[in-house]
Amino acid sequence: MHKIPAILVAGWVSVMAGAAHAADALPYPDIVDTSHTTKAAADSFRDFFTVKSQHKPDALMTHFAKDKVLYIDASSGGIWPSWDALNKIFTTYMPKWPAAGLSYPTRIYGDEHSALVAFTDTPELFGKELRILGAVSFDEHGKIVRWMDYWDGRSSQRKTAPLKPTYPTDFHDDVGNATGKIHDVADALSKAFASGDAKAAATMFSYDAAFEDMALHAQILGRLAIERYLTRALGAIPYGKEAALAHVV
Repeated sequence: MHKIPAILVAGWVSVMAGAAHAADALPYPDIVDTSHTTKAAADSFRDFFTVKSQHKPDALMTHFAKDKVLYIDASSGGIWPSWDALNKIFTTYMPKWPAAGLSYPTRIYGDEHSALVAFTDTPELFGKELRILGAVSFDEHGKIVRWMDYWDGRSSQRKTAPLKPTYPTDFHDDVGNATGKIHDVADALSKAFASGDAKAAATMFSYDAAFEDMALHAQILGRLAIERYLTRALGAIPYGKEAALAHVV
């Protein structure tokens, strides 16, 4: 019978204990997909959601630029146009959240300049489980200057109120630090959508691409299937014909 050297066993136990300790350090499930982001961005969001899940508003607010920040909930129309306004809402409500209330990332796309972060708010925070997509822009110091949330009330069985005349019209779409390459690609894709050119749009996808229409709750796999879907859908979907590109992260 082969025996494992004691030094290897000790090393393995040490590594496993270290991994367990690292996992225990997070107050939320460590399931985030960081394959399409940078370490700097992943670390920033890791700290952000750690202190948010620990309900520490003072620590959370250090992530936002004091002189210029806009936070908008696109689904409800809620808007916090300054650091002070955002600080007031967090310091008012976060300390009242129960210990079981968590907010944690599941996917991150982008870098320390701008990113998309998909995250989950557990029901203890706002009464319903929310799965949210946040579009986030940072300044040169790594502070958040723009955060816009999108979530679908149908997924959580939470109805949103009809849009009011006070729904914001200025989303600071000019605030962002997306690279030229990603902006050019997004612009070209948007123009193909707007002109109803499904074939031109499809050529921008790899053969194994995954196209997610979050509003439709649909996923289309592969370039040929994506082209067939866009051929049918571009005349009806809101990001299709005559739509215009507003913001890129």
